[in-house]
Amino acid sequence: MSEVTRSLLQRWGASFRRGADFDSWGQLVEAIDEYQILARHLQKEAQAQHNNSEFTEEQKKTIGKIATCLELRSAALQSTQSQDGFKLEDLKKLEPILKNILTYNKEFPFDVQPVPLRRILAPGEEENLEFEDDDEEGGAGAGSPNSFPARVPGTLLPRLPSEPGMTLLTIKIEKIGLKDAGQCIDPYITVSVKDLNGIDLSPVQDTPVASRKEDTYVHFNVDIEIQKHIEKLTKGAAIFFEFKHYKPKKRFTSTKCFAFMEMDEIKPGPIIIELYKKPTDFKRKKLQLLTKKPLYLHLHQTLHKE
Repeated sequence: MSEVTRSLLQRWGASFRRGADFDSWGQLVEAIDEYQILARHLQKEAQAQHNNSEFTEEQKKTIGKIATCLELRSAALQSTQSQDGFKLEDLKKLEPILKNILTYNKEFPFDVQPVPLRRILAPGEEENLEFEDDDEEGGAGAGSPNSFPARVPGTLLPRLPSEPGMTLLTIKIEKIGLKDAGQCIDPYITVSVKDLNGIDLSPVQDTPVASRKEDTYVHFNVDIEIQKHIEKLTKGAAIFFEFKHYKPKKRFTSTKCFAFMEMDEIKPGPIIIELYKKPTDFKRKKLQLLTKKPLYLHLHQTLHKE
């Protein structure tokens, strides 16, 4: 085993144990975040095409199945019916398999399959790829740096516990207006809270794939629970919404456009916000409107205060 592979397995093992520890302690937000990050790394390795990998195709398949189990446990933690989902004691059976992946030759203990070969790009990866000129107003570009890897769609988190005198925010993403809405494949929105330097202030969340497409709108009708009390957000913070869709010719998921809401816009009721061309500018310094047409992101805000 090379030093690189040994180090990789050690990092995976440490991440697996952190997630399981958070899970057993009841720290669900942290557990979900750790599981999603590790699943992303495992999926990337399982789908790798490079020749210098020490993993065989069969081992990559097993790695992909472990990633699927991590996603299943993450989904169970987010479900109100979590007792019926993938259990922590089942997940723990996979730790020795991951640790000994180079010698493991038994049948996988669970009837799951690796996720299909579909690249979900981490922010910043797009800049190394050749783009199709199929975005709104002919815009194309690269993603922006971020501290968290990209997620598989559908990583919504539950509302935080209430605290006296503190305010929680629920944002319903109703719909987004796009001239080519009907052509977007598996669209979803990544929601993040950033400070003025583009640093994450709370866990990143992805909506499930849109519920329907109609005329110039992609409909979501999904609630996002912002994972930080409003009073604890730093001055100049903003909530970002990145619209992403799958490109079958390139076999990856790409950011099409983004929108953001600043702190002075947090108030109960409906709000529509403008769409901007990628790359996502988390520092809000070089903003370009996506289109001159009256197409926006439609949201509804609800504030919860003890």
